Amino acid sequence: MQRTQISAWLGVAPAWFVIGIFGVLPMLIMLGISFMVADPYGGVEPAYSHEAYIQFLFERDLDDSLIFNPIYLNIVLRSVGLAAITTALCLIVGLPVAYFIARQPESRRDVLILLITIPFWTNLLIRTYAWILILTRNGVVDARLQSVGFEAGTFDLLYTNTAVLIGLVYSYLPFMVLPLYASLEKMDFRLAEAASDLYANRWRVAWEVILPLAKPGIVAGCLLVFVPSIGAFIAPDLLGGGKRMMLGSLIYFQFATARNWPFGAAVSILLMAFVMLALLVYARVNKGQGLPAGGH
Repeated sequence: MQRTQISAWLGVAPAWFVIGIFGVLPMLIMLGISFMVADPYGGVEPAYSHEAYIQFLFERDLDDSLIFNPIYLNIVLRSVGLAAITTALCLIVGLPVAYFIARQPESRRDVLILLITIPFWTNLLIRTYAWILILTRNGVVDARLQSVGFEAGTFDLLYTNTAVLIGLVYSYLPFMVLPLYASLEKMDFRLAEAASDLYANRWRVAWEVILPLAKPGIVAGCLLVFVPSIGAFIAPDLLGGGKRMMLGSLIYFQFATARNWPFGAAVSILLMAFVMLALLVYARVNKGQGLPAGGH
């Protein structure tokens, strides 16, 4: 028995080593940096300080007293709000799309899934730049509107929260569709037909039959969209123009421009806490349900 346990531990030892080196160790380094003193020229000084966490909510006055400063708290709220709205919009759009694909013949499903994954073939940076050409003043859409009599700037959404939201939904919509499809393709659609035969309307069939069976895919999709959205950097930086900063942009700014590594590390720890909270919610919701296998 003991030899079997040793063999089992040796079998998983490489995986634990990789997780420890590339996963846990960087987190510990970041946690350590967050409790150090910032070097004005970049990097940190090896001295203990929790000033980075104080700076998140307060700033020091001339007499060294603490004054509440909500600027960074507003960035957190904006990040959480945009990530939540992105997740909701992706769910609203992704659920009908996944249901439509799941109802198609098997040969057609493969083509439709291929179309869903086509955006991944192009770099996200290039795709985001394409949205700049669409959303900017005198861009693709605005120029067409001007040709039919509208004023210039009628469709000028660039550098707004709406532009950031469009970029986030476009970037992460496939992450919602694919888990939903994985749940719905295994669903027995005769259950929906039986509910219709029992005089249930379409809304009741969707609410009481389809949604419960798609719940694992819904939870997984929401997690896969919310987690990267809250730490997104490219869409807020390019489509928001730096005016609509989110947590990812704030972290980059602290390390690359402000040279305040401890504060950047503290924000990273906060972002990681949000991710861990989301994972805990996902684990609790799916507890005892096993893999998202649909309706069987």
